Amino acid sequence: MIIKYKVYDQRLKVIITENILDTVLDDLKNLNSDKKVLFVYDRRIDEKTIKNFATNLKTSGCSVFFLELIGNKVHKSEKTLFKIIDFLILNKFTKNSVILSCCGGVIGDMASLASCLYLRGMIYLHIPTTITSIVDSCIGGKTGINYKGLINSMGTYYHPKSVYISNEILKKIPQREYYSGLPEVIKYGLIKKNSILNNLAKNKDLVDKRNFKFMSNLISQSLQTKIYYFSKDVYEKDKRLALNFGHTFAHAIEMATQKIFKKEVFRHGEAVGLGILCELYYSHKGRSKLLNNVENLLYQFNLPTRVLENKNKNYQKIHDEIYKYVFVDKKKNW
Repeated sequence: MIIKYKVYDQRLKVIITENILDTVLDDLKNLNSDKKVLFVYDRRIDEKTIKNFATNLKTSGCSVFFLELIGNKVHKSEKTLFKIIDFLILNKFTKNSVILSCCGGVIGDMASLASCLYLRGMIYLHIPTTITSIVDSCIGGKTGINYKGLINSMGTYYHPKSVYISNEILKKIPQREYYSGLPEVIKYGLIKKNSILNNLAKNKDLVDKRNFKFMSNLISQSLQTKIYYFSKDVYEKDKRLALNFGHTFAHAIEMATQKIFKKEVFRHGEAVGLGILCELYYSHKGRSKLLNNVENLLYQFNLPTRVLENKNKNYQKIHDEIYKYVFVDKKKNW
């Protein structure tokens, strides 16, 4: 399955495939590049998968370099960004070289930012490896790092020329990472009329089994909904703002819980689910049928529906911190 789309004069594509290696190798051979590739990957990815990529990339006719990074929020920083750029400088990469990232959204955001900044732009290709990145962050062009305690406070817009979504990788995503991306799918079922919510509610078994045909359709619907909102509003002036549904509270929840508990409490997608519930609650001035339906859907997939129970000793402290961080959201325009 190939999803083709345009952003201004750029022709871009997403390929959802059973055979990712052949697809990537064909693209590398046909690219108008200097045949120099930096393969950036998350150290947590299955070692066998990385070795398989490494072995096959070396047959592409390209000169391939490898850089292992840590894909968590703590390392989504200027230090990691400059580690990538320093590597590019040291190994004399050019504007016509390629960065190919194999990772989730954290490293993907930094690899794409490095691609944008180095010599004012390189060729960027991406293999997303978490459900959150597969259904959401792999396209749209947002890059970024966290700085001074604020999520994605520095970044640009830079689009991958090609994105490759692989059944092999889908099957190997750790269970919590797999389910934690579903709130992004739910978001797409809420912001545009489609069959996503109904399909999720009625086909839990296919989601649980990671049925590739079913998941491919779910992924395609999600990505095509995203393309609908961002392709003519890349810089978030109007239509694209709908894609932030749930995210203002999500980022506040992530920052508040990280600050108080000194560790990652929620995956980004889990926080998005909580953020969606918050925004539905406030937009409807209380509980509604829609909020109940979304809450039940999250519960069905064992996703969190509460930050803390109100009897918890940290309840008020968390409440106050979330409230504070909501008002430093980078998307505010007042």
